[in-house]
Amino acid sequence: MPDTRQLDVRGLSCPEPVLRTTEVLRQLVAGTLEVLVDSETARDNVTRSAERAGWGITAQDEPDGSLRLILRK
Repeated sequence: MPDTRQLDVRGLSCPEPVLRTTEVLRQLVAGTLEVLVDSETARDNVTRSAERAGWGITAQDEPDGSLRLILRK
């Protein structure tokens, strides 16, 4: 069964969200990582970085106004 992890980077200023996401993706190699972000900048930077590394991304709005990025490989 593929590994699934969650990472909450809400409230962090860039570049911290993308740095933390990249660190987890290096450890994960394949599977699913759900990243919670609360800014458009974090969303865009995490998305770009993950796509460059070959991860597929979908996004879901959360009730609290944040966004859940679901990264899969």
